[in-house]
Amino acid sequence: MGVGRTLRCRPRAGAVAGAWAAAAALTVVPGGAAQAQPLLPATGALAHNAMALALLIGLIVFSTILSLLHIRERGRWARREHDLVAELADLRGAHDRAALLLGSERQIIITWCGRDEPQIEGDASLAMDGTRSASPRRVLAFGTWLSAADAAALDAAVDTLRSRGERFRLTVRTLGGRTIEAQGQAVSGRALLRLRELTGERQELVELRAMLQEARGSLSVLAALLDAIPQPVWRRGRDGRLLWANAAYVAAVEAGDRERALAEGTELLDRVAREEAGRRRSSGQGGALRVSAVMAGARRTLDVTEVAVESGSVGIAVDVSELESVRADLQRQMEANARTLDQLPTAVAIFDARQRLIFHNAAYRQLWDLDPGFLDGNPLDGEILDALRNARKLPEQADFRSWKTGVLSAYRAAEAQENWWHLPDGRTLRVVADPNPQGGLTYLFDDVSERVHLESRYNALMRVQSETLDTLREPVAVFGSDGRLKLANRAFTAIWRIGPELLGTQPHIDEVIALCRPLSPAEEPWTEIRGAVTGLMDARHALACRLALKDGTVLDCAAQPLPDGATLLTHIDVTASVNVERALTEKNEALERTARLRDEFVHHVSYELRSPLTNIIGFTELLGDETVGALNTRQREYADHIMRSSAALLVIINDILDLASIDAGSMELTREVVDVQATIAAAVRGVEDRLAEAAITLDRDVPADIGGFVADGKRIRQILFNLLSNAIGFSAPGQTVVVQARKTDREIAFAVIDQGRGMPPEVVARVFDRFESHTLGTRHRGVGLGLSIVRSFVELHGGRIDIASAPGQGTKVTCTFPISGSEPSLAAAE
Repeated sequence: MGVGRTLRCRPRAGAVAGAWAAAAALTVVPGGAAQAQPLLPATGALAHNAMALALLIGLIVFSTILSLLHIRERGRWARREHDLVAELADLRGAHDRAALLLGSERQIIITWCGRDEPQIEGDASLAMDGTRSASPRRVLAFGTWLSAADAAALDAAVDTLRSRGERFRLTVRTLGGRTIEAQGQAVSGRALLRLRELTGERQELVELRAMLQEARGSLSVLAALLDAIPQPVWRRGRDGRLLWANAAYVAAVEAGDRERALAEGTELLDRVAREEAGRRRSSGQGGALRVSAVMAGARRTLDVTEVAVESGSVGIAVDVSELESVRADLQRQMEANARTLDQLPTAVAIFDARQRLIFHNAAYRQLWDLDPGFLDGNPLDGEILDALRNARKLPEQADFRSWKTGVLSAYRAAEAQENWWHLPDGRTLRVVADPNPQGGLTYLFDDVSERVHLESRYNALMRVQSETLDTLREPVAVFGSDGRLKLANRAFTAIWRIGPELLGTQPHIDEVIALCRPLSPAEEPWTEIRGAVTGLMDARHALACRLALKDGTVLDCAAQPLPDGATLLTHIDVTASVNVERALTEKNEALERTARLRDEFVHHVSYELRSPLTNIIGFTELLGDETVGALNTRQREYADHIMRSSAALLVIINDILDLASIDAGSMELTREVVDVQATIAAAVRGVEDRLAEAAITLDRDVPADIGGFVADGKRIRQILFNLLSNAIGFSAPGQTVVVQARKTDREIAFAVIDQGRGMPPEVVARVFDRFESHTLGTRHRGVGLGLSIVRSFVELHGGRIDIASAPGQGTKVTCTFPISGSEPSLAAAE
């Protein structure tokens, strides 16, 4: 075995004997030579002897020195040999120990020295997985016995070791699943690769190291994941001190960064919440703790869960504020739905996946009349069916068990099922069983007894209606919302000559108009009828028009929209009425022309009479004043009669002119503040002579503080004068006439009350008409314009007039005026 040392060979005993023989030969040779040669002279002989002696002495000295050196070297080499033997023994022991160490475990050592071939030592079967190979160099083909990724990593590490001397330590796995430790390093200028199989504690250590590396990676991933979630997460030590928190926790406590939050121990929960969480954690109580905390400056509701671990505890806070809001909204929605379902006439019952009743509305309780306690106990669907069968409320079945199984099979159905139940009490139920997405079933019980009854009645009514329409003489047709003729009686088809074949096809309104147009060629009525039937209008209105047929028949057409979007079209034969109307129109026009001529005649005559009457009054006043000469008694009486008659005639003419002005719409009121007391006094002064002549008493019932109102004072006096004159004319001597005035915040009322004969209702109805004069057995005469003038003036002021009278009870005429002086009414001008 080469150990890197150079061994030297020491001289042996044969070499020393040779040296001694050489010295003896040199001593003998001169004597022999001397005998062979001729004798020299004596001087030469002595010199030769001296030389020989010197040589002999030199040889002796040389031999002696050489012997001494030999003895010395021999002792030295003996010691050297002893040392080398001891060293060789040590090396053999070290070799044996190295071989023992190398063989103590399965390993391979590969050494590279420069570009020389690698030297492979150890158990090459480590790379063979129990198979035999022709050459140990198969170990260097890492890809043949290692996994691909590990083989590539080991090749790269070996190349780096041989080129740059960088040491490495890898753990690789063979194709057979064994774990191999590969360790490379540079030793004395050589590259050394050591491959050994890991077993026992070493393999366990490697596995633990791999597990530690994986745990660190998982912990890093977990930390990154916890930093990414929006829920605050934290870890505490045994002493409750904050050791770690994720990014959401740091943002929730507004600490800025994690290190500051941990250093300051910034807490998300208050002390009470932390103590409660610790108590629940210590007692092992599960579930989340709901608390209220401030997160990022806002008060939020959190579900806090803390779990005890070996090193302390970990916790997470889930923000359930929105969940609570949604839950509250859902609860309110469910309550609202329950209240809504309770208002429905349809019975509703909801069963869960276990076929237990979880909800029912009031209509369900009312429909089946079951015990509320029984329903509140969440009975099974089958139990309810049994209870209803025992109460004889279900349809009679020959095989109730099979029928019940069929009803309960709806829980396994994919779609809603509809059935009709005919109950023993005569009711008919429409039952809909609708499967719920989360399991269970919803029953809808709709009592359709009335609907079935109404449907039969409706069909009967439709038949009656059809027969009734066919018996009508008036044409009737119904057009649907699509504009097609849905119904027409015989009169309609006869007048428009529509055959039964076309009627069966439900023709469109355009086709019907095309058939009717030759009989009634006017364009406009048919356009209006078509618009009423098919027009797209926001609001549908009734239509009335007139159709004139070529044969002289006149029809009044009416289109009435129906609630269902249809249109009812009716015709009425108004030919006779139209003819009568034409005659009446012509007569009315003639009467109107006559009335206009009368009004014009009265207007002109009034103006023509007023001028000479004014002259008569003027000259009569001159005669009465006796400015032109004295008058005797009879002449004075005649002048007074002329004066009174002229004044009465002037009043009549003024009334006629006022009515003419009102009729022409040219009268305007002169509004002013009218003093009520003064106005009544002025009107009374105008009738004082009549009161004295007729021996009639006048009473005034007017409050002293009545004040005034805005009106035309002249017309108010004229109104009161006419009313007083009328009351005096219908009163008997000795009776009393009362003038009354009352004022409120909004109105003022004048009333003239007499105690005369009164008027029957038929006279009261016409008393305000023009030229209506009724003496009623009295001496009062007139042209019938006074009360008509009164009503016209009152209505011009925006007021109203009322009359209360009965035979033998007198008459009361009340004129009411607005205080504010509203705009005049034009009713009197009509």
